[in-house]
Amino acid sequence: MTPVVVTGIGVVAPTGIGLDAYWAATLRGEDGIRRLQAFDPSRYPTRRAGEVTGFEAGDHLPGRLIPQTDRMTQFALAAADWAVADAGIDLDSVPSLDRGVITAGASGGFGFGQRELQHLWGESPKKVSAYMSFAWFYAVNTGQISIRHGMNGPTGVFVGEQAGGLDALAHARRQIRAGAQLMISGGMDCSLCPYGMAAQLAGGRLTADTYRPFDDRASGHLPGEGGALLTLESGDRARERGRGHYGEIAGFGATFDPRPGSGRPPALRRAVEQALADAGTGPEEIAVVFADGAGVPELDAAEATALTEVFGAGGVPVTVPKTATGRLYSGAGPLDVVTALMTLREQLAPPTVNVTRVPDTYGLDLVVGRPRPVSGTAALVLARGHHGFNSAMVVRAPAPADAVAARSGGRAAA
Repeated sequence: MTPVVVTGIGVVAPTGIGLDAYWAATLRGEDGIRRLQAFDPSRYPTRRAGEVTGFEAGDHLPGRLIPQTDRMTQFALAAADWAVADAGIDLDSVPSLDRGVITAGASGGFGFGQRELQHLWGESPKKVSAYMSFAWFYAVNTGQISIRHGMNGPTGVFVGEQAGGLDALAHARRQIRAGAQLMISGGMDCSLCPYGMAAQLAGGRLTADTYRPFDDRASGHLPGEGGALLTLESGDRARERGRGHYGEIAGFGATFDPRPGSGRPPALRRAVEQALADAGTGPEEIAVVFADGAGVPELDAAEATALTEVFGAGGVPVTVPKTATGRLYSGAGPLDVVTALMTLREQLAPPTVNVTRVPDTYGLDLVVGRPRPVSGTAALVLARGHHGFNSAMVVRAPAPADAVAARSGGRAAA
């Protein structure tokens, strides 16, 4: 099958805007979770989140786009610009029908939607923006990126909550293998507003404490905003134009858990096995696992069981760098893919912050405290969405001759 590789990266995260800033903070174990600033959270049990700071839409986007877009879409448009620039590709050299966009969305433009509904309720229908017709929609990032970059080829959006970002990347890979020359793919979410916080609290998995997956004090997760967008091409095309790449999207698997009370086991292990088989590799090639890390004890236990069944107890280093950003929903999987590719390039796995008491019963070799040297050419990324979505992705490091030259993906490309 045609290898599909990552030639460009754009990141917006609570711990850094742009790939370089994000990666440096992640290796340092810098915690991007703090008390919410977007609104007064004092009425809510959860008052902290992974909030992006220092992002001014006007610094990155034309003024005409700002009033018609939610903060989520502003993140996505900027990250897409950076991913294209980082790939060093002249879009005019690619027919518009051969370039496309596949993104994931979990919540849509909640902040925009809340503001316009307040105008409707508190003022007048005449005060509601015409852009409300699409700015709130979970598919809007795909549409706006497609318009901005003239991408008239394969387009779509996946809604699988936390798992959706990996699903989007996998589908973009299919489109490259089917003949598309260039795809932008990934996920970006932002629901840190009163409406969004109320919706997340209704899910029953937010904590009022600290996000500590696989810790014996785990009591849920903290939310975050941001994510990553990637430029995907075939390996042959990247080589033809003399462009190095960050690595290959080598394998993917997706399953759905049986209904609660069925007595059947969770299906995460099967997703892992599918991804490994799709990549043509065994567990021994995996240098590190980027776990989903729900932070809910029973879900953590189920994930730990799946990993120990595939790799053996303590058989592979496991890390959850999203403890420093919060769970980014559709943005989480793509950002973990970026982190996995950087880990393979540097042979250094970032730590899981705030986790210090991992029960022996989990059988996990969790990377905590400081970065850990790793050895290998492949990494596994896991993501699980609310109500049973499971996705697993294997990424592989490039051969030395194909490795990306030192360059900055993200803010420096703006």
